[in-house]
Amino acid sequence: EVLLEESGGGLVQAGGTLRLSCTYSGIGFNDVAVGWVRRAPEKEREGVACISFHRYSIVYGDSVKGRFTISRDDSKKTVYLQMSTLKPEDTAQYYCVAGEDWCRVGNLNADLPFWGKGTLVRVSS
Repeated sequence: EVLLEESGGGLVQAGGTLRLSCTYSGIGFNDVAVGWVRRAPEKEREGVACISFHRYSIVYGDSVKGRFTISRDDSKKTVYLQMSTLKPEDTAQYYCVAGEDWCRVGNLNADLPFWGKGTLVRVSS
């Protein structure tokens, strides 16, 4: 069973930083990739970033490039999303997601089989 658990959300002022963590278990399939998707009120779901475990690829959404960094620590079975220069429009529920062979440019909004429960990020102006 694949389990994903997010943590690290909260309230931060515009321009600030925040780090989200996603602790995973049960991921044992080939070409697995873990990433982050966000949902804001009255907005469509948006793929934020992903990291492929076997292809060593990383992809970012256009709206977060240069501000967000995704990384992983295999010893802790955790994927991180370091968010800097946060903007009010980054306010959203952030979900950790996982699937097989999906971390490619143009594919961040793929329908994925595994989701965490989400963590809320609020950026005040």
